[in-house]
Amino acid sequence: MVVSMTTKTVALATLAATQLMVILDGTVVTVALPAIRDDLGFGDTSLSWVVNGFLLAFALVLLPAGRAGDAFGTRPVFLAGLSIFTLASAWCGIAWDPISLVLARFVQGLGGGIASAVVLGMIAGLYAEARDRLRAFAVLAFVGSIGASVGTVLGGVLTEVASWRWAFLINVPLGIIALVVALRAVEGTPPTGAKGGLLPRGLFAQRRFALGNLILLTLTFGGFTFQFVTTLYLQDVLGFGALATGLAFLPVSAVIAVASLGFSAALAERFGSERILIAGVLGFVAGMVYLVRLPETGSFPTDVLPGAVVMGLGFGLAMPQVTALAMGALAPEYAGIGSGLTTTTQQVGGFLGTLIAAGLVTTEGYGPAYASAAIALAAGAVVAAYLLVDAGRARDPKVSERVPEEAKL
Repeated sequence: MVVSMTTKTVALATLAATQLMVILDGTVVTVALPAIRDDLGFGDTSLSWVVNGFLLAFALVLLPAGRAGDAFGTRPVFLAGLSIFTLASAWCGIAWDPISLVLARFVQGLGGGIASAVVLGMIAGLYAEARDRLRAFAVLAFVGSIGASVGTVLGGVLTEVASWRWAFLINVPLGIIALVVALRAVEGTPPTGAKGGLLPRGLFAQRRFALGNLILLTLTFGGFTFQFVTTLYLQDVLGFGALATGLAFLPVSAVIAVASLGFSAALAERFGSERILIAGVLGFVAGMVYLVRLPETGSFPTDVLPGAVVMGLGFGLAMPQVTALAMGALAPEYAGIGSGLTTTTQQVGGFLGTLIAAGLVTTEGYGPAYASAAIALAAGAVVAAYLLVDAGRARDPKVSERVPEEAKL
């Protein structure tokens, strides 16, 4: 079926808006935690489950939901996830005690994970042209980058102006609108009747998908490390409050927007996706190396902002390329599980980056934590360089790779 460009734009906006809601709900509640604790009577230990319950459920459901998207079609899976997320958001907003809120957050995480698991595959199926697909993934990269900082700002504003409950209730009207629009404009990929294990062998038959995910792991490792360590530095060293910290990340989001939405696709069309991917990852490395030398008494304009801007430029160039590269390597029957696995890769990268950064900041300081991100990203740049060489070999008919049919089973 031919889908008009207007319908595609509406569909992309709906998918991106859903991703933004889910990402926001991973961070918007952070600033509201003290108010939630005082209002519902949480203990210091149990309070962490307001965040962890959401993240755990989100991670657990990604691969099964992706596989379900292949078996039954991505559209019904997406609509089911969005419906669960919206209803659970209402539940969170009216929670009456700690147990009810933690349970609601767990269900909310399930809904968010189910919807997010198939989004990348749906976008890949929405655009046949490589350039259009790159632009679509650039929109998603921007949404992912701005979500965390906007979540912090929005959480602070809603908690101070209204109530912590509105950090959840705001999703209800937005979710309903997204559902109505999705029912009319989002087609998704058709069911393939996929059977078998959760991770079919053919998923990794194309090594560009596997290597793309490896690079993506390093990018999210570096991105979450940057966010975590910079937040601590701004608040503990420079004395920023929660709202000011969120605002401080907005210049980075703006640079990512310009790079990803403005010229990442155009540069890839001229110089090749692999070259722009390498340039982006190396830019990310340069930003982290600059931040390694953060002084104990520094200033935001001279000690943080330059490295953050360079990092944002690199991330904005690289993220659309690696996502399009990984998803473009898959056969249509693996769109759902490939999307779920790629989203899982991002979650694992973020988890590892935050975990290692937290340990290094505590034991060694801010510089070594940034250095860990630079090292991981340098490894990603090596893999990207290999992909460039591999792409050259693939274009040579004498060495063109063919995947055996049995590998696709």
